[in-house]
Amino acid sequence: MGLIIFYLIKNVDYFRHFFYLLFFIINMVNKMKVKIFDESDELDLQNAINTFLNSGNYDIINISYQVAISVFSDEQIYCFSAMVVYHEG
Repeated sequence: MGLIIFYLIKNVDYFRHFFYLLFFIINMVNKMKVKIFDESDELDLQNAINTFLNSGNYDIINISYQVAISVFSDEQIYCFSAMVVYHEG
């Protein structure tokens, strides 16, 4: 334990930078938000995402897109969805 305290006292700048970096990462993670979109038509999904993006000041981290297809009787059912991970700016 004494060696750890000696190392931390000797390397105060590294210790301080480590906590600044840790605080920054925790702060960024706490501010991350997610918005889920689910539409039955790809153009409706596109319009919903564009409306969302133009409605505020967002820093986009990632957009994930997915299509699900199922068959019910003779009908194919499509589901277009997207997940937007963002920070409010």
